[in-house]
Amino acid sequence: MKAFLSFLLWSVIACVSAQSVTALTGLKVLNIETGAYYDGPQTILLKEGKIQAIIPDATADLEPQVKRLARNGMFVVPAMVDGHVHFFQSGGLYARPDVIDLRKLEPYETEISRVRDQAADFFQRYLRCGVTRVMDVGGPMSNYDVRTQADSLGANAPKAYVTGPLITPYLPPEYKDLKDPPFVLCKTAAEARAAVQAQLPFKPDFIKIWYIVLQNETPQDHYDMVKATIYACSTHNIPVAVHATQFETARLAVTAGAKILVHSIDDEIVDEELVKMLVKNQVTYIPTLMVSSKYFEVLSQHLDISEEDFEFANPFALGSLMDLRHIPAKARPRFVNFLMSQANPTPRRSDSISAVNLKILSDAGVNVVTGTDAGNIGTQHASSYFQEIRLMQQAGLSPATILKAGSINAAKALGASAEWGKVAPGYEASFLVLKKDPLEDISNLNSLHELVWRGEVQPAEKLAVPTPEMVAQQQLNAYNARDIDAFVACYSDTVKVYNFPNELSYTGTEQMREQYGRFFQEVPNLHCELVNRITVGNKVIDREKVTGFTNGYEIEAVAIYTVEQGKITEVYFIRG
Repeated sequence: MKAFLSFLLWSVIACVSAQSVTALTGLKVLNIETGAYYDGPQTILLKEGKIQAIIPDATADLEPQVKRLARNGMFVVPAMVDGHVHFFQSGGLYARPDVIDLRKLEPYETEISRVRDQAADFFQRYLRCGVTRVMDVGGPMSNYDVRTQADSLGANAPKAYVTGPLITPYLPPEYKDLKDPPFVLCKTAAEARAAVQAQLPFKPDFIKIWYIVLQNETPQDHYDMVKATIYACSTHNIPVAVHATQFETARLAVTAGAKILVHSIDDEIVDEELVKMLVKNQVTYIPTLMVSSKYFEVLSQHLDISEEDFEFANPFALGSLMDLRHIPAKARPRFVNFLMSQANPTPRRSDSISAVNLKILSDAGVNVVTGTDAGNIGTQHASSYFQEIRLMQQAGLSPATILKAGSINAAKALGASAEWGKVAPGYEASFLVLKKDPLEDISNLNSLHELVWRGEVQPAEKLAVPTPEMVAQQQLNAYNARDIDAFVACYSDTVKVYNFPNELSYTGTEQMREQYGRFFQEVPNLHCELVNRITVGNKVIDREKVTGFTNGYEIEAVAIYTVEQGKITEVYFIRG
């Protein structure tokens, strides 16, 4: 009898255990260390947030109670990490008053408040783009609240690693009167030690130094402050990330003990001595290739908005980038007016130096981690990740190398390479199921079928679902960029367009593509300013002012959009 009861108990336990296991079958699983897929289709077993096993389909003998999800022919890679973001910045036009000061038009406090309210939205966008971890490398003390918020949301947000105000020898005057500034001015070693001490109660994941050298200064002038910061952090086992874009500031930072260099060295090509120093000291290098060019694009209004930005960026932050076109010239800084007046403005040469240095350091074995600097003007949260990895590929890195930079290399930088960063038994269940092979083209990372994060399987279409107001803004962004594909993508294939109150103008996106495609070509300076917006349920009512016509003609109109299942199904126009 006892033997029978023991057998019965074992059976119940086995049944419960099997029921808690999820099996994804038919997958091509990437071994991130070798850069190649395991031979043949694989089954991944998930249990309690971890990868229990990876078994060839041919030998997988699953219990009947196991939940099976057939994913035949799909590709699995580790979930990605963005090693450089700023959650106190939106990526919009008003994010950096020290670069372009528009505070008379919009108070900086308004920007900060808006960004804080959008944190949960940014979280969802990162997950939709396959990014489950982000490193916020500096901002106000409220950054720590962002980390708490992300942790509270579990699988509905990425894991956020944060620090507080950037320790710097230079404080931009635009920030000096803020109650919670993103920078703390430190000229001396004592001030640096005090700044580190002030953050310790908040348990920073790292400390950031903004190693800025003004024209009348040398990098050596601030070395004692940098060294004191790094030493103070080392006594508490806190890594230090250093903004060092010059060869000499990077060399001095590593000499002082910095373990993370954020941004590229962009003033000269690295030499053999510095390369050996980075390898020997196991320094992590986060290049952020795109951020400077994005500033240039926005300030000159020669925008290159990606397909991913149109679809995945916060549409309000993205839309603000085009505000310069309707802001009066007298309210814009003179250098911005100059850039906007140039037909073919010249981008920074430093971008090419950054790409060369990235290739040299990667080939030498430096621990490269992908980072975007998202939040800065023009560099959108989440969606910019795809542009960054394409630039890394253009710099000469292979797709396999780039995938390592976004996963296991980041885990190494954070001291967690035994816990996450690769798809392997015993590791955290954090990976992407893709429709296309990213080893063939790194852009295929944007073919997400579903995200597995903290053991939960989340379909891509359930992540970052846009509200009706967001859809209306997305189509406005595409209109102002004169991008016909992105514009039409916001509409239902059977959309009906009316002249108010009930005169049907046309039906379907084919006619829309033909009509607006021609219009976009004929009016290269076309711009629609949103004057006012009201949202009621799935109805979005926009009051608009359209300019850019060669004869100076302007159109004032009201557009009433009906949005269903993420697409605009009806539009009513009332023209003035």
